[in-house]
Amino acid sequence: MSEPQHAGCPLHFDHYDYALQDDPYPVYARLRREAPLFHNEEHDFWVMSRHADIHKAFRTDGVYSNRMGVSLDESAWNENAHVVMSFLGMDPPEQTRLRKLVSRGFTPKRVAEMEPRIRELCTLHLESALAGDEFDWAEFDWIGDFAGRFPMDVISELLGVPPADRDELRRLADLLVHREHGLRDVPAVGFEASMALFAYYGELIAQRRSTPGDDLVSALLMTEDDGDRMTDGELAAFLFLMVVAGNETTTKLLGNAVHNITRHPDQLAAVFEDPDLVGPWIEETLRYDASSQLLARHTLEDVTIDGVTCPAGSKLLINIGSANHDETVFTDAEDYDIRRDRAELAKHIAFGGGRHFCLGANLARLEATIALEELVTRCRTIETLPGAQRFYSANVRGFASLPVRVVRR
Repeated sequence: MSEPQHAGCPLHFDHYDYALQDDPYPVYARLRREAPLFHNEEHDFWVMSRHADIHKAFRTDGVYSNRMGVSLDESAWNENAHVVMSFLGMDPPEQTRLRKLVSRGFTPKRVAEMEPRIRELCTLHLESALAGDEFDWAEFDWIGDFAGRFPMDVISELLGVPPADRDELRRLADLLVHREHGLRDVPAVGFEASMALFAYYGELIAQRRSTPGDDLVSALLMTEDDGDRMTDGELAAFLFLMVVAGNETTTKLLGNAVHNITRHPDQLAAVFEDPDLVGPWIEETLRYDASSQLLARHTLEDVTIDGVTCPAGSKLLINIGSANHDETVFTDAEDYDIRRDRAELAKHIAFGGGRHFCLGANLARLEATIALEELVTRCRTIETLPGAQRFYSANVRGFASLPVRVVRR
């Protein structure tokens, strides 16, 4: 593990480095200040770190290609990325076609109609975590006992996955996203997990073709646009994307929200006194500690920033985590502040932008809102305990374990 970097030391950025993942924001600040278009010469990739440049990149067609995928993992960076990551591995017009088909089935209305059931699932898991102690307080793992289970149940409910299969699917998704120290690729167990997930979703698609249900898989099988439909392979890739991106990022959002609020006692007290602050709590967490920190692009043209040029044909990382700490956009950007000006807070790009805006943003926000509303309704406060463990991933930031103590109302 490398040593933490300090001002004056040579600037180095490698997103596979555990030390960087433990505390990336000082390095992000140096990137914005010293090298807004940074080149890692050893591994030959570039990093874009300023908000304005990234905001523009999300809205510029024909330069920043998704066709090689969104991860620099050696096995993932290739022209067949779409086979695994659906439209995240495509450019227009293929990306436009598939997003349009998905959007016709995965509608805001469908998400909104799930709210009562999402609240039921949240209550089920949260009450289970809070139960079992004779005192007015309870200790549990916020990730293992709640935040890791609840989003998987929501995604599984949406897709029609039976309850008995959900824990195993979450285990497989964790194996796929985790990166071992010193390894710059999906570990062997991750490859096995991906094959298991594709096999499972292939069987689920076949079942829904013969016996449709009231779930998203059935809806997408019936969705068409002027006679065009998703193939089974396209649908399997989208389901794979849902379980990895939709589940993992929401789990990490909930963990990051609790971790950060407990480090600020005045803000902690405020959210437990006023549930209306849950929304700003979520948005400031998305800004300050975004679950998805980095997205890869393949440059189709030269990109020049401050006189430095990333050549066409390069690997480029779009650093969302850095952009959301850009001091030219956010006042006291390194401070976590749920009372931040709403107009300023609306400028965070945790969900991307333009045609790359996350299709699951509405669902993620709804899940997080319900989870944190139920927490502040049922409890008087929460504190983190020793023993937290980070989840190490090349793109995702969050916790694998976060022990907490809550005081029940």
